[in-house]
Amino acid sequence: MIGAQRRAAILDALRRGTVPHEGLAAFAVGMERFETAVDADLTAAAGGRGAFKAVRGEYGSGKTFMARWLQERARAAGFATTEVQVNETETPLHRWETVYRRLVERLATSDTSEGALRPTVDAWFYTLEEDILAEGRVDPKDADALAGATEVLMERRLAAIARTAPAFSAVLRAYRRALFAGDSALAEGLIAWLGGQPNVAAPVKRSAGVKGDLDAFGAMHFLAGLLTILRDSGRAGLVLVLDEAETLQRMRADTREKGLNALRQLLDELDAGRYPGLYLVVTGTTAFFEGPQGVQRLPPLAQRLHTDFATEARFDNPRAVQVRLPGFDLDALAAVGRRVRDLFAEQARDPARITTIVDDQYLVDLARGIAGRLGGRAGVAPRLYLRKLVAEVLDRVDQFVEFDPRRHYAPTVDEREMTGAERAAAGAADVDDVEL
Repeated sequence: MIGAQRRAAILDALRRGTVPHEGLAAFAVGMERFETAVDADLTAAAGGRGAFKAVRGEYGSGKTFMARWLQERARAAGFATTEVQVNETETPLHRWETVYRRLVERLATSDTSEGALRPTVDAWFYTLEEDILAEGRVDPKDADALAGATEVLMERRLAAIARTAPAFSAVLRAYRRALFAGDSALAEGLIAWLGGQPNVAAPVKRSAGVKGDLDAFGAMHFLAGLLTILRDSGRAGLVLVLDEAETLQRMRADTREKGLNALRQLLDELDAGRYPGLYLVVTGTTAFFEGPQGVQRLPPLAQRLHTDFATEARFDNPRAVQVRLPGFDLDALAAVGRRVRDLFAEQARDPARITTIVDDQYLVDLARGIAGRLGGRAGVAPRLYLRKLVAEVLDRVDQFVEFDPRRHYAPTVDEREMTGAERAAAGAADVDDVEL
């Protein structure tokens, strides 16, 4: 049984129409087919290799859900995880310094839900100290000797990174000294600069001997440094999700070309072994992977990602570089609904009443009703279906003893609560009219 706090977080997210960040295994449907392949990729990354997976699917097929399910599975296996949504203004792929900044901001571990850079760095220094003490050559009571030996070991562990990004070790060195001096403000500023934050005060940067803000070239090397720290501090590696890559198609031509090339470069670096322990996941629509404004515009990238989907979806290879999510039908919607209903019942005032009033047949009827208001397209319906189920049906059944959804509720879908893809589905006369 899932914990009360996590259960509440899941239900709150569904009420808002968003994908929860945790607890997705409680109502995941269709992920079983990917478990073995994902676990194999995680094992490879934990062994010091790089791993990559592209996830394709139309709107509503569950790309973001799968990405967060994978991250949750990875954290349970000892990985740190992070997720970056590709965006033209905030996180264009060719501006790697902005991508790095966002991935650090959202860095999560099993202990820290977000912003885990500083706890990770502190854990790393603690591990270095433990390694020094284990050698038996430094007196644990001699703080100065321990600090000096730790700094020497730090430089040795980061030697490869320091050759191309000496600022990384310089800032860590200054951060360590700031901690010993009890200067918390300076330490915070140095961690901010290490995480790619702009506008760090000049005195903070001078304390480490660095200038300006982190650039794209430096950020690529800082990612390698972050992977080293994660592994040395006991983490298995890092899962990085680049979500909604299809937004590249709607960017200016020069921005799109640069973004596609940046993705190709990242894959090349991963294959060359420059990011040991990194598991990169990219999600996008079929149009992004197959259309003229996406991956196909850059033949070297298209060749890397090409996967044969000519056979029936049930024979898709989950080990392939690219996997597809077939999307939801009414049966799958109802199956997810059953899991959410049962999850809700665990915290309801009268669990038996929840499962009796909102029975399996009603869940099918509700799925059919919501899909019908979206042009009959169940594949576009999961977000609205779960939002209506929790906020308009289950909550009311739980709070009002007279409420019967079959008598008192007719599912409606207001255009103001729809996304663009949902509005397109609702107004489309034919499947080919839907733009995703």
